[in-house]
Amino acid sequence: MKNNITRWSLLLVVIAGISLAVIYRDQLDASVLEQWVQRAGTAGPLVFMLIYAIGTVFFLPGSVLTLAGGALFGPVWGTLYNLTGATLGATLAFIVARYLTSGWVEKKTAGRLKQLKDGVEGEGWRFVAFVRLVPLFPFNLLNYALGLTRIKLSHYVIASYLCMLPGAIAYTYLGYALKEAVGGEADIQEMIQIGIFASALLAIVAYLPRIIAHLRRGPTLQVVDLKQKIDQGEDLLILDVRTPAEFIGEQGHIASAKNIPLEALAGRMDELAEYLEHTVAIVCRTDRRSAKAAQLLARKGYADVHVVRNGMTAWNKADYSVER
Repeated sequence: MKNNITRWSLLLVVIAGISLAVIYRDQLDASVLEQWVQRAGTAGPLVFMLIYAIGTVFFLPGSVLTLAGGALFGPVWGTLYNLTGATLGATLAFIVARYLTSGWVEKKTAGRLKQLKDGVEGEGWRFVAFVRLVPLFPFNLLNYALGLTRIKLSHYVIASYLCMLPGAIAYTYLGYALKEAVGGEADIQEMIQIGIFASALLAIVAYLPRIIAHLRRGPTLQVVDLKQKIDQGEDLLILDVRTPAEFIGEQGHIASAKNIPLEALAGRMDELAEYLEHTVAIVCRTDRRSAKAAQLLARKGYADVHVVRNGMTAWNKADYSVER
């Protein structure tokens, strides 16, 4: 009984905090934060990190806080304070979600949702690292969502801290650059250098999803290797991304293949959720559409994606059985 009262009280605090943050979020800007930090004196950095942590729990815009950290403390210390505050807040949200839903999630999740949850838990820190480097979901919401899994707290904290670093550096430096530009404290040459460096950092962060997607996409798969995996009964998904007409047409299709045309794949990702941590072999007529589908799946977090080289053309040439 006492446990339930504590949980309900904590839930009400979180809901009230998020509601207030949404209502008054327009009143939070760098000037207000600067006043609070200055009033705190030598404890200013601690106050800032505490505000950042609480803001993360209550869904305050992290971009405003990160830019403010760069403007207040510079690119080096600002990055440290931003990253520490964000990680503290992410950890608090993770713990709150785990405490509030302890046992309930395990009892209620079933079907595809359970398979998705099991896949995330199986990936563990690697999944945390991926979603931190490639922000597929809103940061504040993701912290609570990951708390619903059984990912180890230590793995969550370490992976979050390390993999949020590139973004923290880029946006902290941007906040510092904006302050220098508005304040006019740097000469023109220095401002150009600051602007170029800030732009380069942002470009690197923007390009990270493509880099990670490329790394998560496995090597191409020869048809002979695919046939061997099928014969050995391996648990894999054969995804045929041709049109329905092609799927049942002249070339036929592999018996166990699932047909989702490339054009419809983005809108039908939920049908593949159970294969998030399984091997996925993608086929088309050759391998051009398969390569595009592989990039899409890798960006969505699928861990073991392979393009079948030369697709159904090579499969038929090898005289393997097909269905039409």
